Amino acid sequence: MIEFFVVSAFPDIINCYTKFGVLSKAIKKGLVKVSAVNPRDFYEKIDDAAYGGFPGMVLKPEPILASYEHILSITKEKPFVIKPEPWGKTIDQNLLFQLKAKKHIIILCGRYEGMDKRVDSMVDLDVSLGDFILSGGELVALTIIDGVSRLLEGVLSDEESLKQDSFSNRWLGYPVYTRPEDIKSHKIPWVLKTGNHRLINLWSLWERIELTFKKRPDLIPKDLTQTETLFLKAIKSNLSFEEILIWKL
Repeated sequence: MIEFFVVSAFPDIINCYTKFGVLSKAIKKGLVKVSAVNPRDFYEKIDDAAYGGFPGMVLKPEPILASYEHILSITKEKPFVIKPEPWGKTIDQNLLFQLKAKKHIIILCGRYEGMDKRVDSMVDLDVSLGDFILSGGELVALTIIDGVSRLLEGVLSDEESLKQDSFSNRWLGYPVYTRPEDIKSHKIPWVLKTGNHRLINLWSLWERIELTFKKRPDLIPKDLTQTETLFLKAIKSNLSFEEILIWKL
């Protein structure tokens, strides 16, 4: 089990999210535990004006440190501490895989102009969702918790779907379809009705490669298989999957 502690002045944001979807199932199965720790439980006043006459309010260090000490009394060992910051490491699938090996994770959620710099002594990693600013760190915390939780064995009902996710696979994901077969003259690809699993797997690989080439060419692997090389070359030449089937396969 992995245990997350989210230090937040707005714990209801965290508690609400844990009631839904995959994360809720993971918690019920005992694979994940999420605790929102409110620094107001330890200090009535958690923010103050910034020294130097700078604008805005700053989260005081004492409530954050008290929250940390409270969590430490539960874990009995130092948790891995994360703090969302604009300059932090951008969260990606590789980072989520690394974090799933941790036993206890604390995520410190800033508000206002941020936290007093002196809390950094306890922080192991600064993270970011990207080059933009949010009102607080709660959405970053939930992104990490959700992303890590679904990687844990037993969380997803179909483990195979995890292997097919974008960024877990070598390529981006393939398009998916369900009933009805035809909606407003938009039909599902013919190959999905053939029942030919080898052909369907080739189609899904083609779709993955095409999507990656068009949307995120920076993600194209260096070590291509023979089939991947053939498909990528054909896509660059504006050939269709049907044409490559007839000519090459």
